[in-house]
Amino acid sequence: MAKQKFNIIKSTCLPIAIDNCNTDLIIPARYLASTTRDPKFFGDAFMHDLRYDADGKAIEDFVLNKPEFSEAPSEGVNQIIVGGKNWGSGSSREHAAWAIAGYGVRVVISSSFADIHRNNLLNCFVLPVVVTPEFQAELFDSIAKDPKTIVTVDVPNQTVTNEATGNSQKFEINGYKKYCLENALDDIDFLLENQEKIVKWEKAQ
Repeated sequence: MAKQKFNIIKSTCLPIAIDNCNTDLIIPARYLASTTRDPKFFGDAFMHDLRYDADGKAIEDFVLNKPEFSEAPSEGVNQIIVGGKNWGSGSSREHAAWAIAGYGVRVVISSSFADIHRNNLLNCFVLPVVVTPEFQAELFDSIAKDPKTIVTVDVPNQTVTNEATGNSQKFEINGYKKYCLENALDDIDFLLENQEKIVKWEKAQ
């Protein structure tokens, strides 16, 4: 998946108010057999069975098919999901994180995440942000009133702000993963960046 540096992300949001949204909803199991890592393939599979019926026709009342939320994510537009509680429950399939990243989403906000899925998101350069249930409800309310509501995620300062109300919350992130996101590094990139230090340490043992 694309490696992009994280700093401050300001975007409209996709409100997916499904509690316990499991990985089988995020990406149906039949896509797991694919050997491709093409982001478009997985982006197209994102929530496929909620977006389309058995004949491939768009289900009009699903949020991603509504005109106000149907635009493909791009800079400042629909790059943030506001999801229901316990986002990413179910199986540990990494493909669910690939689908979210492939769709173009950079941040998922929820009041809680399944642990394995949360880590998979981070590894795919998607930031999971945990907020209180009250702040989560406020975000859903603001977006319902105005689909163009902007949310700002400030990674250096670890804050998320609802620009409609001005309310902000701090969020937690592992220091190592924060460094990797801010510098667009995966685990291998981080090791290569520190190769000289590692070699020096090994020689000193």
